[in-house]
Amino acid sequence: MSFSFACFAQNQGSDTVIKSGVGLGTVIAVVLSWDRNKSILWAILHGIFSWLYVIYYALTRD
Repeated sequence: MSFSFACFAQNQGSDTVIKSGVGLGTVIAVVLSWDRNKSILWAILHGIFSWLYVIYYALTRD
């Protein structure tokens, strides 16, 4: 599951789709981080590292 926005651009006669959005790993990391730390800054940082933080959380949770 991914939330994304598609932007279309012309590139030498061919259509190119540029997608940017928030992936599943990012959403999971932000939710887990918020649940553990209650800090927006930590949630943003953990969202950037997404799956790395999810794996870390799984290995270190109580």
